[in-house]
Parts: sequence; structure tokens; C-alpha cells
Amino acid sequence: MAETSSDYEPVSNGRDIQGLLDVLSEPGGASLMLDKPGSEPLPVLLMDVRVDESLVLDVSAIREVAGDLKRGLGFRLLGQARSKLVRTPVLNTSQAYEFEGRLLCEVPYPEQLEVLQRRDNFRAELNMSMDATVLLGHAQDREPLQGALKNLSLEGALVVLPLGTGSVLASASSTIRLKLIFPNGSQLEVNGALRHDHSDHDRQVMFAGFEFMGCSPEQERQLWFFVREIEREAARRARESASEGSPAKERSPLFQASEQKPVCAASNHNEFATPMARRLSRLAAYLDNQLFALKQGRRLDSIQLSRHADRLLALLDEDREAVLFALVCMQRESVLVQHGLAVAVRLADIAGQHSMPRDLRKALLACAMVHDLGKALLPDGLRQATSLDQAQYRELQVHVESVMSSLAECHWLSRAVIQAVVGGANERLDGTGYPRGLQGEQLHELARLMAVVDVIDAMGRDRPDRAAWPIDAIYKHLLEQPQQFDQRWVRRYIRHFGVVPIGTLVRYAGGELARVLRVDERGQPSRVWMTEGLAAPEPKTLGAMLEGRALAQLGKPTERLAVPASDS
Repeated sequence: MAETSSDYEPVSNGRDIQGLLDVLSEPGGASLMLDKPGSEPLPVLLMDVRVDESLVLDVSAIREVAGDLKRGLGFRLLGQARSKLVRTPVLNTSQAYEFEGRLLCEVPYPEQLEVLQRRDNFRAELNMSMDATVLLGHAQDREPLQGALKNLSLEGALVVLPLGTGSVLASASSTIRLKLIFPNGSQLEVNGALRHDHSDHDRQVMFAGFEFMGCSPEQERQLWFFVREIEREAARRARESASEGSPAKERSPLFQASEQKPVCAASNHNEFATPMARRLSRLAAYLDNQLFALKQGRRLDSIQLSRHADRLLALLDEDREAVLFALVCMQRESVLVQHGLAVAVRLADIAGQHSMPRDLRKALLACAMVHDLGKALLPDGLRQATSLDQAQYRELQVHVESVMSSLAECHWLSRAVIQAVVGGANERLDGTGYPRGLQGEQLHELARLMAVVDVIDAMGRDRPDRAAWPIDAIYKHLLEQPQQFDQRWVRRYIRHFGVVPIGTLVRYAGGELARVLRVDERGQPSRVWMTEGLAAPEPKTLGAMLEGRALAQLGKPTERLAVPASDS
């Protein structure tokens, strides 16, 4: 329950009163709270303490309440001193006047003060019906992450975030700017550091605990006000619920909706181009969370990896065309997550054509999903480098071992499959790959397949040293590199996915743009979705779906386009 007047202890000793008032008179030491419902702390300066006579307040910063003060509306002074919360009794203005451009108020010297021991570790919990937004400013050039406040204390806050925000937090600086926003528009910005986290994969959320850093006295007073009001409102709603809806005490001003439109965080990211893209986003959120776990020094979760590999394989078996198209709809996820999902889907799909057992396809898919997540542990400068010297190249190779060691606890995965998929993705037939420089017959058949699938997807994405390649140029490159890539798997890949694979952006002779939804037995588009631009598919950019005669009227595609990376 929120504290009542009886929770405060009176202070009547004259010396103690003077000492506490001296602390409140320091810059930023006091706030003013009007004695009326819905009031919040207002900035005020206790300019002068005339012992046993009066207090002089500078209210220039809150001239909008001067009329109320002159008409005799009561108020309290609030502050902190000696690890205690301090407040005066209700005071009334005895006189108000202008002095050297400042608006001053005088009130009688209080006969006593009231103190409450600060409960730094107490956390006020918001129940399910109480909404408060938290914006996390993780980078200057990016819109903030938006979450919901779960609990609040003077020490920190627990924030509920979408599961797919882990990679953003992992790449953020050690100190993050948090903005708390309540329904009535009240806001407070504080710096915080992430101290703990917990993921709920079923609810697709992540609970992130932040410790506040370097709070000023004013920020602490504002936080304490928020903590008290959250606690009071939660208690009010609990009583109201227990009494089956009968009126309870007046609602906290924090949770009274403002007439103005509340400050909104980010743009709406809840629309998906297709139903399958929405379902695939849950798998992407899981991978994002695993990337975050690696950055936090934790291992990959064996049980969750098995569960999500099953889910992805089930989606693929249910509707492979929808899944393949959904891969190109991803735009907000990190590149490592997009790449991992794309390689996993295509590897499992082509393995299915060659009658590999389901358990093997699941293992291939699971390893491919996470095979590149170790790159998140590399320094940003290394990941963004346009060229590498020998030392940097050796440092780059560490990402392979970091994932392989993290998979050591996944006892349901064959070590041979882990070695072939994770360890073999970057190996080449001529021994120029890494990390082991294997060549020829030393490379497992699955490693040869993985290398082809991995490089085709990677070359279709922007990289610091080059732009993305169109699919026809990628195919041509691999066919011209028999010393590096197994030509059997290159040709099988092209036959299986087509000359113009599902999801490819194509241009027709008339300038029309379309995304391929289905290919015929010759690997050519047989169904397309017209689109307006180069960006990843979104409901607002997708137009008519064409096939048969309507598609034939466009003729054959004249160009297969490489798609630039999104700004996500």
C-alpha cells in the first residue's frame, strides 16, 4: 500500500528542523506539491530560511500557480535529506511579491517537519491494467525502442520489450537513456545500465532490468513521486476489484489520460506483408534473443533451439513457397538473424528434396539458424572493415568456434553435423577457407552443400566492402569457381530454387517491378506480386498478384535486381 500520513514521523526539535531545511535550501533540494488532487511535484527554490519566522520561496519557474498560491491554496515542500524523504505540513502563502525580476513567496516557519525512511529497494508493481511506456534511446541515429514499464523503484526499472529487440540492446552502449512516459503525459528521462534479463518465448517478450545511473536529486524526487503514485494506484485498483467495481479512492493523476495525444515512440512496425511473414517473425525474435544471450556471455539454449527448429521445419513442410517468400519480407531484424534464417530454410528445403531423414533436416536447420551469430561478438570495427590484414582475418575466424563451443551443450545435435554446418560454412575446396583450411576430400558432403547455400545468400546482401549482387551474377560467379565450390551442389541449388528464385525482385520491359511468388519447372516466374519499389515487401507497397495470361503479357523479366539493405 502507499504510505499514509501515519507512515511519516514528526520532527519537532528546532535544531533538527533547521538542519533539514538547510538541506532543502540547496539548489535542486526542494519541490512544491499543491494541496489538491492530481498535483505533481513542481520545481521551487528555498531561497532563505529565517529561523522561527518564515521561509522565502522563489516560484519564478512556476508562475502559472502563483494565482492559486496568492488565493491561499495550501502546499507542501518536499525533498530528501539524510536518506529520508522530508515534507513540511501544509503551508499557506503569507505574502507574494516581485524582487529583482523574481517572484517570491513567504510562508510561516514550520513548527515541525515530517520524515519517511527512504525504501530504495522497494519496487512498485504495475498491474495488467496500468500502462506506462518506456522509450530506450540506444543510438542517436535510430528511433528509440519502445517497451512497457513493469515495475519501478528509486534504484531502477523492469521493462517489458518485444523479444526481437535483443540484438539492438546488445549493440547499444553500456549506458542507455530511458524515458518514462505515463498516461497523463508526465515524463522523466534517466540514464540506466542493463543488469539482468529474462526471455519468455511463449509470450514473445523479454524482461530487461535496468539500474539507474547518476540520478540528480530532482530526478530522485520525481522517481519517488512516481513510485508512490504507482503503488497508490495499484492498491486503489485492487480494492476496486475486491469490492466488485464499487467506487474507490480517486485515481492517481499519473494514470489519468491526457487530453493531448500521448507521446508515441516508434512508427508502427506491427504490419507484415503476409501471414507467413508474421509467423516467421516469431522465429526471428527467438534468434535475436539468442544473439543477445551470446553477447551477454551465455550459451545457446538447447531446449529452445530444438523447439524452434521443429517450428521452422513444420512451417517449411506446411507451405515452402510461403516461407521462402517470407524470408525477403524481413526488414527490421539484424542481418545476422536474416541470414541465419534464410540459410536454414534453404538448406533444410534442398535437403528434403534429396530424401534426407527429418531428424537430419532438423539438425541441419538448427545449426544453420545460429551458424553466424558468433559474429556479433566481434568488434564493430572488424565487422565494418572493407579490407582485412592477416591479424584481422585470424580474429574474424573466432566467430566459428564461439558458436561451436556454445552448441556443446546441445546433446541432441550430432557433432558431425555441427562441424559440417557451422564449421564448414566458410571452408573451400581449395583449402583457402577457414577456420581449418580443409580441402577436397576432407570436406564432408554436408559442408560442401552448406558452403554453397551460405555464400549465395551472403552475396545477395550488402557488405561493407561491396553492394549486394543480383542472383544471376551470383550463380555465374559460383559456376566459374569450381576450385572453391562443389559444382554438383551449385547446379542442384539452381535446379531446385530456380533461375529466378522465389522472393527475387525482377523488372520487366515496361519498367514494372515484381516479387516472384512461384517458379515453374524451368525455374522461371509463374506467379508474381507487383510492387512499387526496391524495399522489402510491405502491405502498402504490394499490388496485384499476377499469373497465367496476365503475367504472360508482361513478357519475361529483363533484369533481376539486387536489393539494398534496409535501415533497420
